[in-house]
Amino acid sequence: MLHNTGKLAGYTVFVTGASRGIGKAIALKAARDGANVVIAAKTADPHPKLPGTIYTAAAEIEAVGGKALPCIVDVRDEKQINDAVEQAVKKFGGIDILVNNAGAISLTGILETPMKKVDLMLGINLRGPYLTSKLCIPHLLKSKNPHILNLSPPLNLNPIWFKNNTAYTMAKYGMSMCVLGMAEEFRGAIAVNALWPKTAIQTILMDVMGGSGIDKQCRKVEIVADAAYAIFKQPISFTGQFVIDEDILRKEGIEDFNVYAVEPDHPLLPDFFLDLKPEDLVRQMEEHGASPAFKVGKANADSSAAGPISDLFNKIRGILSPDVVKTTQAVYRFDLTGEHAGVWYIDLKNDAGSAGSGEPPVNADVVMTLDSSDFIKMFGGTLKPTMAFMSGKLKIKGDMGLAIKLEKMMVMMKSKL
Repeated sequence: MLHNTGKLAGYTVFVTGASRGIGKAIALKAARDGANVVIAAKTADPHPKLPGTIYTAAAEIEAVGGKALPCIVDVRDEKQINDAVEQAVKKFGGIDILVNNAGAISLTGILETPMKKVDLMLGINLRGPYLTSKLCIPHLLKSKNPHILNLSPPLNLNPIWFKNNTAYTMAKYGMSMCVLGMAEEFRGAIAVNALWPKTAIQTILMDVMGGSGIDKQCRKVEIVADAAYAIFKQPISFTGQFVIDEDILRKEGIEDFNVYAVEPDHPLLPDFFLDLKPEDLVRQMEEHGASPAFKVGKANADSSAAGPISDLFNKIRGILSPDVVKTTQAVYRFDLTGEHAGVWYIDLKNDAGSAGSGEPPVNADVVMTLDSSDFIKMFGGTLKPTMAFMSGKLKIKGDMGLAIKLEKMMVMMKSKL
């Protein structure tokens, strides 16, 4: 854990969405230095499903040595933000740090996302940080070491991060684009940075989306709070950075990250917008007991939710066994084109085997590209892989010997399918 240094004593930190989760953790970290904390959040009355209000958070902040100012703030409401800013300046004399943490999420496709939800995400994730920053900047400019920190991801333009959740990605990337623009506009006057966790973080939201057991694959909110603290200690020349929590803490000398794990030594889920594809993220979550309801969008272009390919893979999963794995020892990826286009895999190398949509859990030994209708014929026994290959219907990359093994496996499967 990163130890407090007292450097934020007397600083005023304005945190949106600070009544719970990551926002509250950052607020508490600053409070332990003796900072003044403005809790700008919506929850004034206890929520039936979510713990914490601006007043319970204020009590916790004061209990660890900070001074608190709870303010009812919906970041879409200019008057509420302005009132909170004025109260903060009146009570504490200024604002030194702004943390844009409040957020809204819906991992749904274009057709499944009502415009009301789109407006909510754009209003909270994009317009909210822009507006809050705009109202705080006149006061930040008077500070000795002012910082704006947005809880938003690096700008990764891989289309996979837009597919199935375009509205959410646009909203979060809008937050990151605020960092790009403001860092340049106020270079030399205000440090403006983004912070994003490397792994999933245990919050109420993650518990709801991921289901029971998901917490074991998460780190605690304290890792993000420690990373934020490490950023606040930097001079204003440290700006325009898209910081990953683990990276900056390693630079601070932290080596043992098990202290941040909900369950030490348990495999961790990578967060969105980094290198792992959403389909793989979903599969990993489900393999560790997460709710199947955690999907990146309801409608997948690869028809993984329904259709003949999905039905076929349900049957394939039903007959996988250690014996099949032992005799095959290969991982196959299928790049399907045509009516039911998409990527699927069969892992006949690890454990008792697995099969499903998306990239395989490890690198494929064999990649097969073919039309989805020919794929169905192949597994149905009406089209032999060798004939498909020789006729040009099937393209194979990788180990040809293992590709031939698949035909033997298909014969075995056909008798059971």
